[in-house]
Amino acid sequence: MTSILILGGYGYTGKFLAKHLLAHTDATIIISGRNLEKAQAFVNELNDPRATARQADASDHKSLTQALQGVTLCLVAAPTTHQTDNVIRACIDSRVDYLDVQFAASKLKALHAAENEIKNARLCFITEAGFHPGLPAALIRYAATKLQDIESAFTAGFINMQNLPYTEAVDELMEGFLEYQAQVYKNGAWTKPSSWDMREFDFGKDIGKRSSYSMFFDELRDIPKMFPTLKEAGFYIAGANWLSDLVVTPLVFIGLKIAPKRGIRPLGKLMWWAMGKTKPPYLVALKAEVKGFRNGKPAQVEVRVAHPDGYELTAIPVVAYLRQYLDGTARQNGVYMMGHIAEPVRLFRDMEMMGAEVIESPDHFST
Repeated sequence: MTSILILGGYGYTGKFLAKHLLAHTDATIIISGRNLEKAQAFVNELNDPRATARQADASDHKSLTQALQGVTLCLVAAPTTHQTDNVIRACIDSRVDYLDVQFAASKLKALHAAENEIKNARLCFITEAGFHPGLPAALIRYAATKLQDIESAFTAGFINMQNLPYTEAVDELMEGFLEYQAQVYKNGAWTKPSSWDMREFDFGKDIGKRSSYSMFFDELRDIPKMFPTLKEAGFYIAGANWLSDLVVTPLVFIGLKIAPKRGIRPLGKLMWWAMGKTKPPYLVALKAEVKGFRNGKPAQVEVRVAHPDGYELTAIPVVAYLRQYLDGTARQNGVYMMGHIAEPVRLFRDMEMMGAEVIESPDHFST
């Protein structure tokens, strides 16, 4: 039987991953982290014979390799990007597959550096999994199944959660600001990383129209290669509120330039506080607007995925992908991004089954 160790299994995202894995797969799961008592307490809460607890420290190679004994896949849900090299090494040495829900350029660099070794070990390493990154590329690929010769593919995210819990993951969010890229694909080429772009997206009646700012994810880089007729593409993030957009975000960028290391924690707390000063609707959503042709006529497909809880919307697509991994249809040797390897139609069908809202608008044909 497949055994999945969730590193950081008692964190906010880890708990949702565990619950959905138990509900929607036959895998056994191991809740792990540095604190064995917290892991065991969550296992007791789950009250499922397929769940056990195990101590694992991502910074300690020996601790991690011991924890990975008898494990099929290591699911990294903890903010451990600074220990990426150690986690990768432990998985390779233990002959264990890998999946992460992290966002960090340093992590991608470490994975690509080890790619040949991972392939030779016949292991499957999945990265950039979750809501975003994770779903933008998958949404484009899903919409493309409805069209021929797509010419533009834009995605946009909206995040508005109530009572946001502060976690160590905020540090990784701030590090993402240090590596922020705004490039989009225009006229057959990616713009410069610092080239800002702005578009308005209609997220639906509950959210409405929102001005959104370009933000680059590595999963989008190869989308033009997948769809050679593509002329425009990009990801955009909608503003949360005037305080975080117009006051705190500029302060964060300036502060991180002045103090890139010391500023991460205090600026992260400030940003988290500002993001919590929002009004309904409390919702996390991702929308795709893809234009192309059908039967020789111009057509557009719009798809929106939404959920009230961003942590759960991170877990749901991961488990939807793992259902494909577990039956062997989406497991290949090497390093892959979730948005590239997952079969998109099944992915979104399973996400909807797990509680995510998936709304596809009727095709809009030009007159």
